[in-house]
Amino acid sequence: MRALTLSVVAVMVLAGAASAEAPPAVTLTLKNHRFTPATFAVPAGQKVRVTLINQDPATEEFDSHDLRLEEVVTPMGRISFDIGPLQPGQYSFMGEVHA
Repeated sequence: MRALTLSVVAVMVLAGAASAEAPPAVTLTLKNHRFTPATFAVPAGQKVRVTLINQDPATEEFDSHDLRLEEVVTPMGRISFDIGPLQPGQYSFMGEVHA
């Protein structure tokens, strides 16, 4: 599977407003061994909650060498994990089991 990209963008946030709100969240769906969306952007300097929904009948792994992260999701399963806070830039990820 080709590597996909997570872009982290710098954003200005008023002090105090960020702490009162829930952290940013992204949902990825895995179907036919492909992530949707294939790319996504998140704000720099904040933790982000990622939810991965596996619609395939096979185990898959969210793998990112850039993020130093590997998360396994069971067939027809769902997991959530946090990433960040991250510096602005691009971070690749892929499904390692069916790469």
